[in-house]
Amino acid sequence: MPLDQLGPHRPVLSWCLFALALAVVAVLLLRQIRHVLTGRPDTHPGVVIPLLILLSVHVFAATYYTLAKQPGEFTGLRTRVDSMYFTVVTLATVGYGDITPQGQTARIVAILQILYSFVFLTAAGTALGQQLRSRVGRHTGDQAPPPPPRA
Repeated sequence: MPLDQLGPHRPVLSWCLFALALAVVAVLLLRQIRHVLTGRPDTHPGVVIPLLILLSVHVFAATYYTLAKQPGEFTGLRTRVDSMYFTVVTLATVGYGDITPQGQTARIVAILQILYSFVFLTAAGTALGQQLRSRVGRHTGDQAPPPPPRA
C-alpha cells in the first residue's frame, strides 16, 4: 500500500481514508452477517467473512504505521511489520507492552480497534460459526441412519 503519501503532512486525507475503509468493511461484514442469518444460499460467507476480517486488520495496521510517523504517538513502532504485529496483539488482547501507544490519537485509534473488534468482528465470527454449524448439520443429517422402528 502506498502509505508514504499519508500521515502528518496529509491529515484530512488520512483520516477520511481510515473512516471510509472501516465503514466499507463494516457494511460488507453486516451484509454477510445478514446473509447468514437469513440463510441465503447463493453467498459464500465462509470465504468473504475471513477476507473482510483480514482487510480490517490491514486497515488498522496501515493506520498505526501512518500514525507512528508523528512524533510522540508510538513507542517501538517503526516498520510495517511492527504495525501488523501491534494490530494482531491488540486484536488478540494479549498486549505484550513492547509497542505502546503514547499519544492521545494513537490511544483513540487503539480504543476504536478494540470496539470495532467487539462489535463487528465478534458478530462476523459468530455468524461464520453459525453458518458452519448449519452446513455440518445438513451434511451429517443427510448421512444419518434411519431411526429404528417403534415397538
